[in-house]
Amino acid sequence: MSARAAILPSRYEEPRLVGRGGMGEIYLAHDRMLGRTVAVKLLAERLAEDSELRERFRREALTAARLSAEPHVVTIFDVGEHAGRPFTVMEYLPGGTLAQRMPGPVEPTRALAWLRQAAEALDAAHASGVVHRDVKPANLLFDGADRLQVVDFGIARLVDETLGMTAPGTILGTAGYLAPEQASGRETTAASDRYALAVVAYELLAGRRPFERRSETAEAAAHIHEPVPPASEQGVGLPEEVDAVFARALAKNPVHRYPTVSSFVDSLAGALHGQPARAVPPRPRRRHLGALALAGALLLALGGVAAALVSRDDGRPEQAAAPGPRTVTQQVTVKRQTTSVQTITQASAPGPGGGLDTDEAAALNDEAFTLMQEGEWEEALPLLERAVPALQGTYSDDFPHEAYAEYNLGRTLAELERCEDALPHLDRSKELQGNRKEIVEAKKICRGGGSDD
Repeated sequence: MSARAAILPSRYEEPRLVGRGGMGEIYLAHDRMLGRTVAVKLLAERLAEDSELRERFRREALTAARLSAEPHVVTIFDVGEHAGRPFTVMEYLPGGTLAQRMPGPVEPTRALAWLRQAAEALDAAHASGVVHRDVKPANLLFDGADRLQVVDFGIARLVDETLGMTAPGTILGTAGYLAPEQASGRETTAASDRYALAVVAYELLAGRRPFERRSETAEAAAHIHEPVPPASEQGVGLPEEVDAVFARALAKNPVHRYPTVSSFVDSLAGALHGQPARAVPPRPRRRHLGALALAGALLLALGGVAAALVSRDDGRPEQAAAPGPRTVTQQVTVKRQTTSVQTITQASAPGPGGGLDTDEAAALNDEAFTLMQEGEWEEALPLLERAVPALQGTYSDDFPHEAYAEYNLGRTLAELERCEDALPHLDRSKELQGNRKEIVEAKKICRGGGSDD
């Protein structure tokens, strides 16, 4: 038996190395018991020396195996350990990766078919509490019948834990497909997977990624700070209706995105046929107090929000008076290479909205809502007080941010027991979007505010 063959159990014959990454190698081999070609993922020898890591690899492999019964998830045939190295055996997918079928736009009917298949897999995983963390074209493979399969569930989490890449300011994943919270080093959730597949969808239809840059660091920063460029303006004949769909699917704030991947694909299909997307305001969470350390990390990641705050003697932040321009340096890591990214933030000029344009005001509202979710009402207030004036008179079905911002400011003022100031903003939000239950609940916070039926 050859030295290479000895790295796998004798059941897997004639192994051939076809890929290598930070976690190990991938081999093609012949399963002599079942008479078929399989792909075998083997943990790197240097990592296999860590018994705790070997157990995590096995655990993540078993998680992926449980998911493999779901449609369009790669099938896991075997999980084991040989010669001290854990391995996972999965079906061989001869159709190559989605990445190999790009660049260049794909015909919309075909793109939608692939996206629906990926959506089935991801929605099933999310329903089981599993987040992929690295959705990208290279992890979307095709079988011999040209059916798309999602691979590598659990691997991104294992890389995260193994390489110690969980600190704020650290980037895990592939820069072109990172959700803003991932690019900021914050918690990765199912909404992050939905964002990543929306980037894939944009690339399939427009022929390029929405925030494509020459460097990975610049691209990751663009996910955090820049508005979504309209896909209809990429010169490939897409209708304007798709722009509102991508604006929601690629929202900076996870709670503003579509609730499932399938709902995003359905909306995209409708938009491609000229049906306008119906914008749905986010569903605010109940108030809860977040850790001060997390709030600090969020402010840094938001690229300069901290420039609007100074510390008081008691350690609580307050709004600074007329701050000047400030350069914020953020350390980010892309593929384990640390780079400093500088963001210059200009103090707002006096006057309504502080000189913000509507996209900047909408982004500021998103940042404030993140703070509201953590119960940081005082920190959210100055951001909303800048965003609301800049958004006045901009409400439409395609750009509903004025309604969101009015609600957020009213809710924040109510939480700060400034009910007289809160109610006009809540009433304005009701006027724009109807009397949603969130508005009713916000009014109940104020004694005497009552609830409108």
